Amino acid sequence: MTTVSSEQPHAAPDRRARSSRLLVPEMWAALAISVIWLVVLVAALFGPDLVSSSPASFTRIPSAIIIAFFAWLATWVIARHGFVRRHDES
Repeated sequence: MTTVSSEQPHAAPDRRARSSRLLVPEMWAALAISVIWLVVLVAALFGPDLVSSSPASFTRIPSAIIIAFFAWLATWVIARHGFVRRHDES
């Protein structure tokens, strides 16, 4: 007489579930956007100013304004490609 084990190995499904969570594009897009805006914050706090001077005027613009413009463009591109619903996935 033989006995059949009722326990199923749980290592394989856990490994697949972990790898499938790492491949979620929405997570990576959100992480990239967060890092971009964190860099803008650091640049606003510690970054230099862009200074333009002439005999008639003196202009000082925080460099974070220009960085924020490019961060906005990058955010738009990443969000457009990272958060899109693909038709081939269920």
